[in-house]
Amino acid sequence: MRVSPLDPQAAESDGGALVRLNHFYVWGVSPAMQALRRTVADTAATDIPVLVLGEGGAGKEILALQIHRFSDRRDEPFIKTRCRAFAPGRLPVQLQSIANGTATPGSFRGTVFLDDLCELEPAGQRQLLDLLAEGDALPGEYSLSARVISSARRGLEDDLRSGKFEEELYFRLNGICLRVPPLRERREDLPELADFFLTKYASLFERSRPILSGELLARLAAYSWPGNIRQLENTMKKIVATGDSESALAELVDISPEVLKTGASSGSSLKAAARAASRQAERELISRALTRTHWNRKKAAGELQISYKALLYKLKQLGLEDADVS
Repeated sequence: MRVSPLDPQAAESDGGALVRLNHFYVWGVSPAMQALRRTVADTAATDIPVLVLGEGGAGKEILALQIHRFSDRRDEPFIKTRCRAFAPGRLPVQLQSIANGTATPGSFRGTVFLDDLCELEPAGQRQLLDLLAEGDALPGEYSLSARVISSARRGLEDDLRSGKFEEELYFRLNGICLRVPPLRERREDLPELADFFLTKYASLFERSRPILSGELLARLAAYSWPGNIRQLENTMKKIVATGDSESALAELVDISPEVLKTGASSGSSLKAAARAASRQAERELISRALTRTHWNRKKAAGELQISYKALLYKLKQLGLEDADVS
């Protein structure tokens, strides 16, 4: 498992804002995440501002923590402040009491994480712009000398064109832009992520670690995960806490026409819908494996980690045995 630890230190905060966390980051095996990992390794040691883009729950804050962990500021605090906390004429409490009030903004050497620039109102944008020290200029009384990492749920290009976002602030914050892909775009990372969260919560709850069958993993891979990694973590936590993987996964069924049709004919039960989703997921996974191997069934069986005989049975069961090889 590709896991990177943050230094285990006790969490300390002003209202949960000042963070020193013992956290582990699972990069996964997908090309997108491996490329992101290399970029983080190359840029973490610099002071260049970073803008992290990604959907809700994709892992933007944890990536910011990982950048902090690999920087030369790793022994300093990591402060998170939500952009919606910027009120006209008043700084967010996290910045007012930076470093628990023991340091002035100009002397603070840690990392400041600005959560969700999409929520930063024009007045807050101007406040933030005033806070940021420019280039090699000496910080003023209210200037931040911290490393600044920002996040946004989407790109801000439209806001720039419409004048809703300050152009100077955008370019001050966007020294390098990193995009965390949604979970649906890196499904090959699902087994590793699921294994990590199952192990984490089995240890935390002092329970036996559940083992997910190939069928359940297929259903995980077929789901769209609108809540991304946060949703996957909550699902794995529920499986460990309740010991009932079937009920936890039944809640994740994508309501497709096939599932609705099967559910209607079976009393619209969750179990029937889950079975239909499982069959559809199996069909898609097997079809993709056969396409990748140009319908070499032995190679496809190897990729799917099932026996050749089991694959032939599945092909017959799913009506794929007579499919056109081309």
